[in-house]
Amino acid sequence: MIRVLIVDDEPWNRDILKTFGAWERLGMSVVGEAEDGDEAFRLAGELSPQIVITDMRMPGADGVELLQALNNHFPDMKIIVVSGYDDFAYAKHAIRYKAVDYLLKPVNPVELNAVLLKCKDDLEAKAAEQQQEVAELDYEFFHKLSRYKQLLRLYFNELNREGVQMTCKQVLQELESYGEPGPHMLGRLVQELLSQLKELAASNGLDTPTAKAGFPLSQDTLSSADRALEFVSACYVQELEQLIRQRKYKNKLNLEEVRCYMDSHFAEPITLEQLAKNFFVSKEYMSKVFKQEYGQNVTDYIVQRRMEKAREWLADKQISIRAVAEMAGYEDVSYFYRVFKKHFGMAPGEMRKEQ
Repeated sequence: MIRVLIVDDEPWNRDILKTFGAWERLGMSVVGEAEDGDEAFRLAGELSPQIVITDMRMPGADGVELLQALNNHFPDMKIIVVSGYDDFAYAKHAIRYKAVDYLLKPVNPVELNAVLLKCKDDLEAKAAEQQQEVAELDYEFFHKLSRYKQLLRLYFNELNREGVQMTCKQVLQELESYGEPGPHMLGRLVQELLSQLKELAASNGLDTPTAKAGFPLSQDTLSSADRALEFVSACYVQELEQLIRQRKYKNKLNLEEVRCYMDSHFAEPITLEQLAKNFFVSKEYMSKVFKQEYGQNVTDYIVQRRMEKAREWLADKQISIRAVAEMAGYEDVSYFYRVFKKHFGMAPGEMRKEQ
């Protein structure tokens, strides 16, 4: 409902406006009444009306002062001036402070409802325009966010606390470049980043109560972009430190945990050095015990997993070969072709036809 405030020092004048206005049909509601400009300005702040219908001559702060104050503090508010005086000076003030219209008393119901309809159309057009702008900003920002999510994933898997914190700061800077984000946009952003954190915790064998149950959000967390990203950063660091403790202080390297990690992260740039570092052992030891357990070295195991998934994805003809290569962890498509042909003895396109 569109909120309307009526301002007039005479109660019967206010009653006439309330009677003549086709409020329900226009989707409007009179949310307040005021007897002078001071009271009207206070109610404008408290009730946030979208339309103010005001008299000009009132005791205390008159209509001219009210128009000036509303124009300065609430520039998007629609103002309709009603006056019993056919005075050009008042009309000039109304025009100066962008009043929608200037009606003379006694108010004509047809004229009143016509100007109310004009206000409604203007407000709806403005709202649609703002919605479109927000949608465009949302799309542009969340498209860029995918890159930051990849960085967070990479740094988390590398146990890089500083990288995680730095990326959260970059997300904040990116967000602030769009102006002050609303609670809806912030809520969606925080949920996306925390949803990824939950997946990362699970794929790294981290079974903390917080990650399992989800990260509790308060209204205060979404009160500003700064608080929101600070909360996200703290959650990532908290889970990361738990993962480091879990791996660092184990008495024995759990090779099944290492294999599960590789199965979950095969599409990422895993190296023997990074793998050994992530599990707090030397690369020589990691290489030796992994080959003893699985009969192949780390690099060959990763290639095998990538090729198995690539063959599986090729069966779906809606996925392009380039997309299959990227999903399997190969940015260079020609290199993917060479590896695939060496592994299976045929090119990806030939296998697709055969399938």
